[in-house]
Amino acid sequence: MKVFSVSRGVKLYQFGKPYETNAVIIKPELIINEELKYLKKIDDDVFFYKMESDDIVYGLGQSNRGINKRGWIYESFCTDEPVHTPDKKALYGAHNFFIVHGKESFGIFIDSPGKIVFDIGYTNINEILIKPEYPDINLYIIEGKSLYEISKRFRCIIGKPYVPPKWAFGFIQSRWGYKTYEDIRNVAESLDKHDIPCDAICLDIDYMDKYKIFTVNEKSFPDFKNIVDNLKKKGFRLIPIIDPGIKIEKGYKVYENGLKNNYFCVDSNGKEFTAAVWPGLCHFPDFFNPDVRKWFGELYHEFLEAGIDGFWNDMNEPVIFYTQERLESVIEYANKNKTKNMDMSELFLLMDKFTGLMNNHDDYKKIFHKSEKKFLSHYKVHNLYSHNMNRSTSVGLRTFNSNKRFLLFSRASYIGSHRYAGIWTGDNHSWWEHIRLNMSMMPGLNMCGFLYCGADTGGFSCNATADLIIRWTQFSIFTPLFRNHSAMNSRVQEPFAFDIETTKTMRNLIRFRYGIIPYIYSEYMKAVKDNDLFFTPLSFKYSDNISKTNTDQLLTGDSLMIAPVMQQNAFGRYVWLPEEMLLWKTDTLNKKDIKVLEKGHHYIETDLNEFLMFIRPNKIFIFGDPAGNVDSLNCDTLYIIAFVKDKAEYCYYTDDGISFDYEKGVYHKMHISIINKDDDYLINIEGSKDPDLKKLICSIYDKNGKCVEKTVCL
Repeated sequence: MKVFSVSRGVKLYQFGKPYETNAVIIKPELIINEELKYLKKIDDDVFFYKMESDDIVYGLGQSNRGINKRGWIYESFCTDEPVHTPDKKALYGAHNFFIVHGKESFGIFIDSPGKIVFDIGYTNINEILIKPEYPDINLYIIEGKSLYEISKRFRCIIGKPYVPPKWAFGFIQSRWGYKTYEDIRNVAESLDKHDIPCDAICLDIDYMDKYKIFTVNEKSFPDFKNIVDNLKKKGFRLIPIIDPGIKIEKGYKVYENGLKNNYFCVDSNGKEFTAAVWPGLCHFPDFFNPDVRKWFGELYHEFLEAGIDGFWNDMNEPVIFYTQERLESVIEYANKNKTKNMDMSELFLLMDKFTGLMNNHDDYKKIFHKSEKKFLSHYKVHNLYSHNMNRSTSVGLRTFNSNKRFLLFSRASYIGSHRYAGIWTGDNHSWWEHIRLNMSMMPGLNMCGFLYCGADTGGFSCNATADLIIRWTQFSIFTPLFRNHSAMNSRVQEPFAFDIETTKTMRNLIRFRYGIIPYIYSEYMKAVKDNDLFFTPLSFKYSDNISKTNTDQLLTGDSLMIAPVMQQNAFGRYVWLPEEMLLWKTDTLNKKDIKVLEKGHHYIETDLNEFLMFIRPNKIFIFGDPAGNVDSLNCDTLYIIAFVKDKAEYCYYTDDGISFDYEKGVYHKMHISIINKDDDYLINIEGSKDPDLKKLICSIYDKNGKCVEKTVCL
């Protein structure tokens, strides 16, 4: 074992010869050998920690269950798992960072691209067991005076998150089943007809020619560039899906170029590995090869030349529907038993063999990457496949235009991928439990660097109800990635797909989202620049025991706390206020049902069309007028709701929303302070303001709920 000091409060313990994942970009310097802190190494390759009974465990990114990860066992192995029931151990992401919070608080990051099991109070209620399948790992210990400091130090060493263009904070409509341009046009026209803002519509696999990536079905989407241009003129961008599986087909140039240049993963004999995905039998790009990454990234350029401004990378765990060898063995087994009078156990065995065709771990063990003229087992580095695909895409987009931000979000990921793309939380269901799961994932993903994230609002599979889509949207209007996405053969769930009253409610909610984009974008960019969180558990700010155990409220940016309703037929909910706050119960930007609530427990009645926002004391919430899309937002006038006990402050961030000039310091930061003085308020504006901003209209509330209106001309 070697011990490294990375920066103040961070140590790296190295075991064996770890594979370089590039998750950590601040490289350590060797200091001295010393004992492993907090953890004990037992049974050769198992790490142990004894928890106190009231310890909280945060993190693990895109993982199952609640904000507190205690009481379950999690497998870090990127997995195509669409049924997110509470018994599932692995989902799409591999995010091996968590924080223990108790008498001693610290962070742990296990940097290893292979399978790792995190047993957090599952085998023994007060024990953490970490079991890497392979012993070669980098183990980071991160310390700090607070949960925030631990999180910020980890974020510092893994690098700044991906920043999308500003339009990508608008509403995105998607569905697997938009098969033709007419389908897309009908969606766009319906959104316009119902006055529902939207910035983009996603193209799922049906836009392709027989599911071949980087192709377009010319019958369904004739003159693709013209389609893209026409929709963009109407305010809608098209976002195509891209999968890694490349169909084996003569004459298909992507396949033939990959084959000619030996760009595909291989089997143990050095022959191209073959497995089936959407188009049938495929080969898979070897993203561990820099030449392959460059080649694959440049394949996006043809779409970019057609006017496409963003993509979503899917199926990149990678998914394997079946291999020919395994399919033949299952069919052979079924044929041998087709005339047999099978008992229950024999029938279940037959069923298991068919379900075992998909994403079989033994098939992953048959894939190899050609690394430095050696074969690298895919299974040992499985969690990096999507990471390197996203890296390839990101570099390809930047090669096309070095100073333009493109939208990119992915299904699978590893820590480090956050620098290249956002993520969505995978193929969820139209279940009320998945609203809560969506909310629970957000702070853990933020801790692991993924700020541009969100779920398939309304659920991907099953059938959404009107009340579910409303309640889910009431949460999703606060997530940076805001997309409604559903599966073919499920009930349609576009914002206009239900009754008139639901359509009205959905219109108001999405318009509300567009009104608060100034706040969301400002808080997002500050979180990027300051290694901060966008979504935060209450205990990161408040030290009381109730906040420590609260799992259904979140701090959102610097000024807000949200408490979504996540139960069907509920017309209210209990809320814990760790301090006096300003409650805004609303359904539109214009409704000002605002009052002060004291610290403590409250039951708040909430109609289906209403949701709850809380403005923290001495904080300022800033918003604007809605528009049909982000490019149409007029930010010459912004509105402020402030809860001022003595002095409220806010830093409002803006930039051009398009380029990477913010990395060079080209942006505006306007500092707003409102001081309560002699029953009046002094409003000070300092710093660099957005030149387009001309006026602030302020609604200032004191501790008694009295409101004073003031206007500031800039």
